[in-house]
Amino acid sequence: MSFSSLEASSLQASTSHALIPYGWDEGWEAAFAPYAAQGLLPGRVLRVDRGQCDLVTPIGTLRADTEFVVPRDPLKVVCTGDWAAVDPDGDPRYVRNLLPRRTAFARSTSSKRSEGQILAANVDHAIITVSLAVELDLGRIERFLALAWESGAQPLVVLSKADLVPDPVGLSYLVEDVETVAPGVQVLPVSSTTGEGLDELGALVAGGTSVLLGASGAGKSTLANTLLGEDVMGVQAARDVDGKGRHTTTTRNLLLLPGGGVLIDTPGLRGVGLWDAETGVGQVFSEIESLAEECRFHDCAHEAEPGCAVTAAVDDGSLSVRRLESYRKLLRENQRIVAKTDARVRSEILKDWKRKGAEGRAAMEAKRGGAGGRARHSGR
Repeated sequence: MSFSSLEASSLQASTSHALIPYGWDEGWEAAFAPYAAQGLLPGRVLRVDRGQCDLVTPIGTLRADTEFVVPRDPLKVVCTGDWAAVDPDGDPRYVRNLLPRRTAFARSTSSKRSEGQILAANVDHAIITVSLAVELDLGRIERFLALAWESGAQPLVVLSKADLVPDPVGLSYLVEDVETVAPGVQVLPVSSTTGEGLDELGALVAGGTSVLLGASGAGKSTLANTLLGEDVMGVQAARDVDGKGRHTTTTRNLLLLPGGGVLIDTPGLRGVGLWDAETGVGQVFSEIESLAEECRFHDCAHEAEPGCAVTAAVDDGSLSVRRLESYRKLLRENQRIVAKTDARVRSEILKDWKRKGAEGRAAMEAKRGGAGGRARHSGR
């Protein structure tokens, strides 16, 4: 099927009506204008697999090849949630270009190639799903939050399977524990069994695009089915011993919610490696960043320096040791990732290692010299 200029113009006029439920707005329309002039169709990527993708367009859902969008940077490949310019006809059809992303959720891969992996694009809300069937892993929650903040999306922590904690007081304590590691983030206990928290969650995701994130067995697919009002995603039981489950979702799928908004469901993430997420780490640990501004030295490492406001807060109990150690760990990890792709950062890290090594050797020499001096004095 080929399109005349008149038909293309008519399609462009109907685009807003067809794509508005998927997040199309005046900003996307303006960004797409140059491609509209070329007779291309706008579409939102619903899923990607084997070098092809499904897109929702003004003429329905299309299958298109991504061959023309294969950049060297793995973070710029076609991804679920992308807005694309696609051929209006042809067999096969091709995605010709992507519109600039407003937000992008990325992590480092588990490979040794130091590459980033894009998980979802143009997301407004990052729903970090944490199961209450197992003991809370606050460090893992902090890690997810850092990636969410860095993406540009607004994080939300959902404590799933809240029906497994029937004591309201006990549940409130768990919520408080998570709130302490999630400043500026809403923490919402929900249950797909009892319906607790679902109305509030549905209202939150009704505007914009949301992505479900979490480990296998966290209850993401069950939660997605509940929000969708039908069993779209497969569900498998989590192991009783550790609450972990198999990957019931194997691809990232963009789904239209009946109450408004769209939802991207993702496979369970075993590894949550940071990818250039220094700003996100700073937002997760905002209280430590604020304390650091009060340290005597601007380059304070918050270890043994005099006048350190951070270690003082640990000493007086207002900051937990676990929280500070987690902050240090994520900063070190992020620095290592950035250093693998940034020569300037590698150089700065090397200089810092040399400086600390020299300081350590000087301290040892001073200690030896002091001991020798005392021995000579004693001998006299």
